[in-house]
Amino acid sequence: MRADILAALNEERAARRAAILVTSIPDGAQRLVREADIAADPLSDLLGKHLASGKSGLVETTEGSAFLTVQVPPVRLVVIGAVHISQAMARMAAALDLALTVVDPRSAFATPERFPEIDLVAEWPDAAFAGPVPPLDRYCALAALTHDPKIDDPALMAALKAGCFYIGALGSRKTHAARVGRLTQSGFSETEIGQIHAPIGLAIGAVSPAEIALAILSEIVAELRRAPRPGVA
Repeated sequence: MRADILAALNEERAARRAAILVTSIPDGAQRLVREADIAADPLSDLLGKHLASGKSGLVETTEGSAFLTVQVPPVRLVVIGAVHISQAMARMAAALDLALTVVDPRSAFATPERFPEIDLVAEWPDAAFAGPVPPLDRYCALAALTHDPKIDDPALMAALKAGCFYIGALGSRKTHAARVGRLTQSGFSETEIGQIHAPIGLAIGAVSPAEIALAILSEIVAELRRAPRPGVA
């Protein structure tokens, strides 16, 4: 690999941005395609599918075979609220290779006994994102589960500003309508607010905390694996 390509690949990795190394099998020529440039690339469809799957592999192009080496940042899941649903999610997230962080300022809920071996931050979201929790980004999912606007709203605002690939909020349609009103008053547009999945989770008829956790994680995976559409970042 050329030194300049390796340096560019390392730069994307350090910035938590995805990239794909395209290696031509016939002549060994290599080029790096950054995620932001995929839509304009001649191989956009193939690159988009491999990026969505997170898997490297051999592809056939009009110029012959090529190997796509996919580099995708580790996906992080930030859950706001140390509630029963979060406990169920904690048991499932590891199997999905999701790095889970639970944030809740309510010390009665955010205890190591309830969340063993989990990255647990007993802070208000604003303080958590300014300190112990790494900055939110494109490869983060955020689920707000407390039902308390004082806790959920700041987290949702931070996720919208950061461009998280998934943002979800627990609550009824009535609850979400009130939430939309508050976010609108805070300056967020209809398009931005429309990125929030609410009611949260896939519609599987979930009732128990474990079922709701499954519905939420299923929706997160579905969004993560959605192939980029042309012209959409």
